[in-house]
Amino acid sequence: MDIDKRLQEAVQSYWDARSKNKEKQVQSGKIDAGTRGEVTGGTQMGALEVLVADILCDAGLKKLDIRTRTALELPGYFRATKKWDLMVVSEGQLVLSMEFKSQAGKSIGNNVNNRSEEAVGSAKDIWTAFREGRFGKSPTPFLGYFFLLEDRDKVKIPVGNKEPYFPVDPVFRGEAKKTKKGAEKYQGVSYSKRYELLCRRLVLERLYSSACFLMATNHKSTTITQPADDLNFQRFVAALRGHVVTFLGSQKK
Repeated sequence: MDIDKRLQEAVQSYWDARSKNKEKQVQSGKIDAGTRGEVTGGTQMGALEVLVADILCDAGLKKLDIRTRTALELPGYFRATKKWDLMVVSEGQLVLSMEFKSQAGKSIGNNVNNRSEEAVGSAKDIWTAFREGRFGKSPTPFLGYFFLLEDRDKVKIPVGNKEPYFPVDPVFRGEAKKTKKGAEKYQGVSYSKRYELLCRRLVLERLYSSACFLMATNHKSTTITQPADDLNFQRFVAALRGHVVTFLGSQKK
């Protein structure tokens, strides 16, 4: 399997699906505000999910054990169930569960915190449910987080922080510049850097087994960039394959 080629095609499919969803909204005469019309169809990440499913099959899992469309609910602890984007249940055991998230359009500033809260909350919920025995005798599952961010100028410029009482974590402060009065003022880090930090810290804090962070331009021929080596797709795939090999090996004993 040519993974790089498949990844390119899957990301291009993401943009194509958003465009088609928007066209359907226009044709029906029901146009959602902002870029909501582009995502209402709910299938824009489908090709990326299929790519990961194929990678899992190639690693040795049965195709029938991999879910990407239906029957994706798993029990939680703080809520009854949560629907994941991709999951694997084999021989009655939870092997893997994944989230596929993206951010595109002009309203990125309104969604960074929401995405962060959602990612942390979902992970905390499923790990607590696992601790409480909701998944039977399943071994420790693999929890994956995939994030795709639109590569545009707005996501790369520094974003200031409001700190009325206490200073933020230094990693979010960015570079300091001198004001006209000689004082130092921190610019903050960009939205793309914030998402990169989110993905990295989700793994560092063991909320997710592995995370992938990609950026891609929204063009007829999209360009993919991978800002961080520790969050690139190749490393993510290696982690997926490693988990599958470990799981399959445990079933032979």
